[in-house]
Amino acid sequence: MESGNYIFPSLELLDGHEDVRLADSVGIEAENDRQSAVPLKAMLSNEAFLNSTAELPVAMGVDIFNKVKVFDLADAPHLLIAGATKQGKTEGINDIITSLLYAKHPSELKFVLIDPKMVEFTRYSMLIRHYLAVFPDAADEKVKIDNAIVTQPKQAEDMLSSLCAEMDMRFQLISQAEVRNIKEYNSKYSDGLLRPEDGHHFLPYIVVVIDEYADLIKAGQMGVKTKSMATSIMASIIRLAQKGRAAGIHVIIATQRPSADVITGLIKANFTTRIAFKVSTRADSFTILDSPGAEHLIGKGDMLYSVGKEMERMQCAYITPDEISKIVNFIAAQTESAEGPYILPKPHDEANEDAKKASVPVTEFDPLFEEVAEYVVKRAEVSVSDLQRKFAVGYLRGCRIMEQLESVGIVTSGQHPDSEHNPNDKYSVLVKGKKELAKILSGINSQ
Repeated sequence: MESGNYIFPSLELLDGHEDVRLADSVGIEAENDRQSAVPLKAMLSNEAFLNSTAELPVAMGVDIFNKVKVFDLADAPHLLIAGATKQGKTEGINDIITSLLYAKHPSELKFVLIDPKMVEFTRYSMLIRHYLAVFPDAADEKVKIDNAIVTQPKQAEDMLSSLCAEMDMRFQLISQAEVRNIKEYNSKYSDGLLRPEDGHHFLPYIVVVIDEYADLIKAGQMGVKTKSMATSIMASIIRLAQKGRAAGIHVIIATQRPSADVITGLIKANFTTRIAFKVSTRADSFTILDSPGAEHLIGKGDMLYSVGKEMERMQCAYITPDEISKIVNFIAAQTESAEGPYILPKPHDEANEDAKKASVPVTEFDPLFEEVAEYVVKRAEVSVSDLQRKFAVGYLRGCRIMEQLESVGIVTSGQHPDSEHNPNDKYSVLVKGKKELAKILSGINSQ
């Protein structure tokens, strides 16, 4: 397929697989005699994908009637993917990225890929001149390529803050153009109604993919600085999720740790489109979907796709690593359409204001802090009520002490910093033993 001077990858780059034939069934679930893959090539060559009018079409897999499921990421507008390890989560992410590569021209779409595990998105670094957005402080082309895939928490914090600045800039342009969203803005710009000399330019969609969200925010258990970094990352993600849709910024987060302290209430409120692969417990299913079911999935790509109260069971499509490499190499070889990486703006200093407010200055620790910390590390969990009874403090003071314990990584509540406290809410104790506590207290006293 051709579009301007850009040639879309041929479907022949995807190796052929046998088509999957699922027997129609009514109220009966019967396992096939033999397992067979659902090839992504069959999804992308299906009319449901080829004729889709979606802004960001994604061919995710087939339903129980063997019909190809295509959803619009622009309408989602953000996606939460969760499930136990080796159950199809990575293949699902690759399906989404590949679908968008086949659907959108490089000028229409950019990716920000965040991979704390450092292994999942390596192949996509070759797309830097076509499809990737980068942080503005890269010194030269080699540095940009080396940092095309974000792998470190500090890089992720800076990149997400930069995306918030990009979102603010886009809203200014959209407001000046007197339109409501990026689609109307780009249409008005393409019609020549917006002038480049006034600062207007075509705005590509930006899709942010975070492969292991838990690894970023759980880094906050290590100390004051990393706690502040994790809080900043969470605050930026929530801000992008709350406002990013109209600006054409969409966030996909995936995790293999679907626990309540990772998938918090704010995440669930802003990520209403969710995909659950097989999980180990019923509680994990409730955390992801607010209902049971994911614990009974077969695995290997068997998944539940949930939008609001509607839920659908599907088999995720499969793409091999070799197929991904072929597609990436094919795109990277097209020098005519290589515009260079999309440069994001420098983040504003106030972008992390909410995160900074959530961190506790070390000069303001409660006089009882060390005594309470020694009491807490002897327990598996603790609540504000426990502190009230043990140390004869009021509710508000107990809350402040608990927040200070959380800020240095001694306890964790699984709640967002802005959540209201309940005195009976239990906080999990992360520090085990006096030696580990002594290191934390020594670090605080040395500042």
